[in-house]
Amino acid sequence: MITNLKGQDLILCQITSKNVKDEYAIVISNEDFEEGSLRQESNVRPNKIFTADESIILYKIGRLKKEKIENFMKQNVEELFSFDEIVKLYLMLDFQSS
Repeated sequence: MITNLKGQDLILCQITSKNVKDEYAIVISNEDFEEGSLRQESNVRPNKIFTADESIILYKIGRLKKEKIENFMKQNVEELFSFDEIVKLYLMLDFQSS
């Protein structure tokens, strides 16, 4: 989950166990988790962002370590979004945490 919006919608990023070969895919393994785990090494696909109603989420598999999230942000956010979009995303995330 990228962020929890007001209401029932969540902004999510695709994670797949398929071997993905695109420039944005980031490999994650059990060592990258603060809590929880995966059945196998997987790929986060930050170029595959979508919204979903929270009622379709069956369970949470875990939480990535802060270092992995920061690495993801440094590697991909600037490539995927314009400066204006980054500011809007930051403001939205900051507002959500208040």
